[in-house]
Amino acid sequence: MNDLKKDSLTVFDKLRILTDAAKYDVACTSSGVERKGSGEGIGNTAAAGICHSFSADGRCISLLKILFTNHCIYDCKYCINRKSNDVERTTFTPDEICELTIQFYRRNYIEGLFLSSGIIDNPTYTMELIYLAIWKLRKEYRFEGYIHVKAIPGADPAVIQKLGMLVDRMSVNLELPTAEGLKSLAPNKTRQTILKPMRQIQNGIQNSKEELVLYKHAPQFVPAGQSTQMIIGATPESDYQIVSVAESLYRKFGLKRVFYSAFVAVNEDKDLPALPGGPPLLREHRLYQADFLMRFYGFKAEELLSEDRPNFNVLLDPKCDWALRHLEYFPMEINKVSYEMLLRIPGIGVKSAQRIVKARRIANLGFEDLKKIGVVLKRALYFICCNGRMMYHTKMEEDYITRNLLMADHKAPASLVINGQEMTYSQLSLFDDVRFQNVNAVQHGIGNDRKWIGMG
Repeated sequence: MNDLKKDSLTVFDKLRILTDAAKYDVACTSSGVERKGSGEGIGNTAAAGICHSFSADGRCISLLKILFTNHCIYDCKYCINRKSNDVERTTFTPDEICELTIQFYRRNYIEGLFLSSGIIDNPTYTMELIYLAIWKLRKEYRFEGYIHVKAIPGADPAVIQKLGMLVDRMSVNLELPTAEGLKSLAPNKTRQTILKPMRQIQNGIQNSKEELVLYKHAPQFVPAGQSTQMIIGATPESDYQIVSVAESLYRKFGLKRVFYSAFVAVNEDKDLPALPGGPPLLREHRLYQADFLMRFYGFKAEELLSEDRPNFNVLLDPKCDWALRHLEYFPMEINKVSYEMLLRIPGIGVKSAQRIVKARRIANLGFEDLKKIGVVLKRALYFICCNGRMMYHTKMEEDYITRNLLMADHKAPASLVINGQEMTYSQLSLFDDVRFQNVNAVQHGIGNDRKWIGMG
């Protein structure tokens, strides 16, 4: 509490410092829960649409995203708020947190609060301060909007349990993908300490669901679930290791989301990697794409990558890359293939796959129908056929389709090397490398080259 008393900055100065200090925390997501207010307080929660924070450049936001404090007893090498850094420090009081949230909400700037924190004195003391702020916000200020709070590893489980009854979502940062990386860059933290509150939150959510079955109006524990965050590129793990860790977290801890944060070099340290090209944002993007494939498309980590192919293709999204490595499954007949296999076709998403399944019950679908349904044909056309015919005459070879996919997306480089070999082929032509005898053969898709499949 001494830090709170000594702080003489204005609330505006604190807000400037602690919103800026929170910008590297990306584990901030849609609420995932819909809960109406009681009618006695302020606000409610919506199932979606709560995503961002108020930023200094004026971008539109929905959450007030702040740290309780940027004081910290730990010295994590990648963190701007680490103990050894000479940065301006400050701490909100619980009442300041409440006033800011209510005033921002009344002005229609925000729909909820995202609250993380450094660590003052010890994890339990800091969590008690956060609990006091959230308790006041809920009970005294009658705020019933969305609240997402970071649980601090090492804090007393009793405090986490009490806090979980007040908030909508909790998250515990995994920080780095492996225990080895954590040991090298965050020596004050251990994987066991991080996973313990994750397990507590998981068990609390499950127990709360069981109580709701028996008692309809029982209080809910973290109704929007839990999430976590990993820093990508600070340690030498491969993409295969990272997606395998994420898959394990989803399976073992029932997480709603795993967030990936490209490493930003904010500190000078010999143990941190040099980033001459800046943060690995494309790698972060590929990991998010793979994450969606695992959560919504039925893919497993071992299908997307392996020890032999440990990193994602920088030029192709993971779904296209998988399809090109498994051309034996293609082309797939749109009017017959199962829903699960539809999801594996590049250019077909969850909604379009559902629409296809419904529409083909009434009539056979053609390419124009697929376009109306929302299929991205510039990618899908290489992997599908309708009523036994492909849209265009297509050579089912990996390098050939890769080149055309890249050209369609305007990503084709001057020279392309895959698996150590340079691709040497030209763009699609009806007459190059085709062993047809006459125009009629071309028109009807009749040929004797078995690498060519169908005609549109």
